[in-house]
Amino acid sequence: MNRNAIIAGRYRLEHKVGRGAMGVVWQARDERLDRTVAVKQLLPDNSPGDAPFRSIVRAMREARVAARLKHPHAVTVYDVVEQDGTPYLIMEFLSSRPLTELLADDGPLPAGRVAELGAQIASALAAAHEDGILHRDVTPNNILITEDGQAKIADFGLSHATGEGTMTGDGLVVGTPAFLSPEVADGEEPGYPSDVFSLGSTLYTALEGAPPFGTDGNQIALLKRVARGEITAPRSTGPLTDVLLRMLRRDPLERPDMAEAERMLAAVADGRPAILSGTKRLPAPTRRSRLPFAIAGGVVVASGVLAGVLLFDGDAPEAPQAAPIATTPAAKPVCEARYEVANRWPGGSEIRVSVRNSQDTRLTGWEVSWTLPPGTRIANLWNGSLAQDGDRVRVSEADWNAVLPAGGTTTFGFIATTGEDGGDTPVAECRSS
Repeated sequence: MNRNAIIAGRYRLEHKVGRGAMGVVWQARDERLDRTVAVKQLLPDNSPGDAPFRSIVRAMREARVAARLKHPHAVTVYDVVEQDGTPYLIMEFLSSRPLTELLADDGPLPAGRVAELGAQIASALAAAHEDGILHRDVTPNNILITEDGQAKIADFGLSHATGEGTMTGDGLVVGTPAFLSPEVADGEEPGYPSDVFSLGSTLYTALEGAPPFGTDGNQIALLKRVARGEITAPRSTGPLTDVLLRMLRRDPLERPDMAEAERMLAAVADGRPAILSGTKRLPAPTRRSRLPFAIAGGVVVASGVLAGVLLFDGDAPEAPQAAPIATTPAAKPVCEARYEVANRWPGGSEIRVSVRNSQDTRLTGWEVSWTLPPGTRIANLWNGSLAQDGDRVRVSEADWNAVLPAGGTTTFGFIATTGEDGGDTPVAECRSS
C-alpha cells in the first residue's frame, strides 16, 4: 500500500506512522468528513493453515464490537472496512506516543503519575467490561500518552485476535508473554480478571522499570514463570504498591474487578487512602490451626470459636464480698487484624495484613503485632510504620490511614524473605495505639 492510496473510496493515506506484528498504521484523511484519521491495515500472523485468515475474521468481528465503546480514555474505532481482501480499521488519530516509548526515554515514572495514568486506563477498561468488551492485551505498547499527558488504551481485542502476545490456535506463543496473566499463560481463556492483571503488570513496569516477571529472552522459561505467578519483589513501597500487588494476585478471584481497581488507583493519585471495601476478597486460611482474626487484648479459643476478652480503660471496680459476682459480656474488640501470604516465590513472599475497626465508633490509631517465623526478615513495608525488637514486630498506622470509620478497613503490606518452606503463618494481634 502506497501513499495517496484511497481505502474504501474515502480514506486517503498520507504517511506511515507505525508498524508492528499486527499490521501497519497510516495517518490518513477522511475525504468525506474532512478529518484526520488513523488507518490500520491488519496483517495475518504466521500461523499454519487457515489460522491467519480466521484470526483476521475474528479481529474484524471484535473491532466492530469495540466500536461501540465511546470513552475519553479509549481510542475510538470509527469504521471497519475491507478492500481487495485486506481488512482495515479506521480509528481516531492521536498525536501521541506509546507508554513504551515514554518509559524508554524517561525511565520509571513517579508513583503519583503512574496511579493517575492507571486510573484513566482502568476507567476505560471498566466501561468496556461493563459493555461486555474484553481487551486481552493490555501492555505499555497499547497505552498511548497524548501531548497533554492523557492516557488512552488502544486495540481492544485485536492483539489477541491476531495472535500478538498470546497463544495461537495451535498453542504457539507469539510475542512476549511478559504481561500475560498466569491463567492465560497456563492455557486458559482470558477473562476480565486477566485484563486487571495485565494492567497491573503494565503499571508495575511504569513504576519499577521492568515487568513483574522480568524480561527473560527465553520465552518458554518466561511463560512458565508467568504461569507460576513468580513476580519479582517490587523495590518501591507505598499505597500504589499495595494496589498493584492486589491486581497481580495469581488467583483471578482474589483480584479486584476493574471498577474497584479504578477507584483505588484514583484514590492513590489524589493522595487519598485506598481503603479496601471490606474483606470479601480475602481467601480462607490455608492452615486449619490458624485463625483468620486475632482480637485486641488477647484471644480465647473454645471449641474452635474465637472470643474477645474484656478491655478496661482502668482498674476494674471491686465488688462487695457479700454480693454475687455478675458475669459481664465481653466488650466488642477495638480492632481485628488478618495476616495472609498474598504471593509466594522461592525465598520470599508478599504479605498483606488487613486491619478492621470493630467498634461502632471511629478508631484513631492502631497497632498490629506478631512474632516472625524463624528465618524470616522484612525487606520493606508500605502503608505503615515498622518497629522491631528481635523476632517481635509491631506495625502502626501511617498518617493517611490512622483514622478508620466504624467497620472501616485498611491494609498494610511488606516483602518477606524466608526459608524454603516460608514457615508457619503467624497470628497477628491488633490494638488501638
